[in-house]
Amino acid sequence: MRAPPRRTSFDPTRRISDQEAWPEEQRNALFARAKYVGSGHHKRYPADYGLERTNPRRTATVCDAERVFKLAEAIALLESGIKKGMVSTVLAAEDMPKYIWSVSADGEPFEAKTSANTPWLYHGYPLDRNDAMRERVLEAWKER
Repeated sequence: MRAPPRRTSFDPTRRISDQEAWPEEQRNALFARAKYVGSGHHKRYPADYGLERTNPRRTATVCDAERVFKLAEAIALLESGIKKGMVSTVLAAEDMPKYIWSVSADGEPFEAKTSANTPWLYHGYPLDRNDAMRERVLEAWKER
């Protein structure tokens, strides 16, 4: 079986902002407003997210493919990404970045995403090994 093609991520909304673009005061405001909510599209198990059911999309990366992923860990990843200024250059709405990236304690890069309809609510998932953004996140995380 052939490996899927590597995703090149030319989408400008998936570019990590320069750290100076989000000074500490602005990151603190983002930290206070951003909330993590689980998505049944990226989970096999509802765990402690309060989801009534899960329904992973065939094309979606699931965060709990190898282990149950608790809500507290997901929240911590979102918060650490904000603290390091690992946010996208493009905003979804209400000055909230469309994406926030982080790396888990075991070195796994994650992406959290919001939409224009819910600009302060994020859901997250691990970056697929074929996604070119994976290496960009790991490099930026080391630098910060």
